[in-house]
Amino acid sequence: MPTGTIGYRTYARSAISGSSEDLFYPFLIDPGLLVAGTNVLAVEIHQSDPDSSDISFDLALWDSPPDELQRGPYLQLGTDEGVRIRWRTFSPSDSVVWYGSAPGNLTQSVSVPGGVIEHDVGLTGLQADTLYYYAVGSSAGGILVGDDSDHFFRTHPVPGTSRPVRIWALGDSGTANADARAVRDAYQTYTGSVHTDLWLMLGDNAYENGEDVEYQLAVFETYPEMLRKSVLWPTRGNHENSSAVYYGNFSMPTQGQAGGVASGSEAFYSFDFANVHFICLDSDATSRVVGGPMLTWLENDLASTTQDWIVAFWHHPPYTKGSHDSDDDSDSSGRMRDMRQNVLPILEDYGVDLVLSGHSHSYERSFLIDGHYGYSSSFDPPTMQLDGGDGRVGGDGAYQKVFGPHAGTVYCVAGSSGKVSSSGSLNHPVMYSSQRRLGSLILEVDQLQLDLKFLDENGVVQDFFTLLTGDAPLVFSHTGLFAGFLTSLIVNGAGPGNDVYFLYSLTGNGPTQTQFGIMDLTMPVIQIGPVTANSQGQAVRTSMVPGPAAGKTVYLQALEWQGPGVGRFSNALTEVVQ
Repeated sequence: MPTGTIGYRTYARSAISGSSEDLFYPFLIDPGLLVAGTNVLAVEIHQSDPDSSDISFDLALWDSPPDELQRGPYLQLGTDEGVRIRWRTFSPSDSVVWYGSAPGNLTQSVSVPGGVIEHDVGLTGLQADTLYYYAVGSSAGGILVGDDSDHFFRTHPVPGTSRPVRIWALGDSGTANADARAVRDAYQTYTGSVHTDLWLMLGDNAYENGEDVEYQLAVFETYPEMLRKSVLWPTRGNHENSSAVYYGNFSMPTQGQAGGVASGSEAFYSFDFANVHFICLDSDATSRVVGGPMLTWLENDLASTTQDWIVAFWHHPPYTKGSHDSDDDSDSSGRMRDMRQNVLPILEDYGVDLVLSGHSHSYERSFLIDGHYGYSSSFDPPTMQLDGGDGRVGGDGAYQKVFGPHAGTVYCVAGSSGKVSSSGSLNHPVMYSSQRRLGSLILEVDQLQLDLKFLDENGVVQDFFTLLTGDAPLVFSHTGLFAGFLTSLIVNGAGPGNDVYFLYSLTGNGPTQTQFGIMDLTMPVIQIGPVTANSQGQAVRTSMVPGPAAGKTVYLQALEWQGPGVGRFSNALTEVVQ
């Protein structure tokens, strides 16, 4: 509803179009406004656009609303052992979910007593990474919808599992118009029978103010198929003005029940899927100051994860020259500046791989960068651009990084899933690609490879890149082997805090099979250490080279101990003692 006094010239904030024109939208009348006998009900409707001349509506009165589905079902808060299924009905009832291994074989059920129209049922004790079919309804009325091939979910894999993952991401999609539907249809055609494991909304999910009827149109009636098959994880944008509606619509893992550290807040949270750790931040309404609750939680959460990949998402981009300008501190009340200056250093300290945002109604994608926290004029490619190529296997080559801090991050603005703006120069120097196109993001992860594609509304991939990650190579070196003198044995690339053993043999360079893999030394092997690697991954041991060793050939290698039965060898060296 518009604020203030509503007159006959007041325009509506949102419009109903397409198939939504055939739906009834219920409004409950306060019984306290009614009197005994005859009541006169006056209803008026308003245009949202002065250029539209045709308007009509039907009105129906129900003493008791029909037992019909109004919204959903939709999936929330997925884990490796459960999921929450939500839906809304016109009339109150208890809540029942039936589920099983196949349609027609829904042999298990969960019931929640009470008469509600907002239904929320949690399923627990399920098998990880397993397909289940389901139906929803009530104990009295039976199944409302489901028990068919269109209503299913797949539980999350156990965190740390490496298997192919597909994710869909939308930014500023909440227009409920033909553009949003074109972007949706293009993705559905592209993905075909490949299941979408999860999807993200990057804020401004329902224009103009995130009110309930706007969410109904822009989310629940625009993406019904995706909602009932794949868990949606949202973040809040500057148009989610009705915070009660936003938080009421979604179930957040505030207690860390989907992986990560409990945030205690619906505004920011984290979760795991396979070998990916996702972090959702609130760039709009939560304090962005260093030392505040969100950033303190963020650092604790990052310190706790051991996942191969870390993806962070929020609404206001740290870098953009689209319909918003991240160099303008007055734009968005400094939210973009705050995220860049306060949040990015924390993320990069912990090796975050990919950051997704919206807000600017365009597509922008960076190079592999690190350490740029100022205005665009301060971007220094020689020190901040770790890879200035296109990131494509068939082009300049995939972006490559290692596990650990400040190894490079790609930043992506995807705020054109519902509309495109013609404003802005689209020339931020950190960006490899900047486009005024409708579209959405497809994120695919398979073991230590991440691929991101920007798919336009016509189903054409307009940009893409590949990011490869892994352990830094374990590199063994020394300061020289001179009989009767000290030498420093040095290893770089170890995990901080891990123990490193320096090994040498006088009999040969192997190979020798060990529990840690092939060792390039021949038994017997002499061990020096362990030495604990410092915060930079370096381990150093100073040792005396015996005088009688002059002229002998020595074979050297290092071993990093990563846990019980787990370790890796460095490069091997063959040296003659001087």
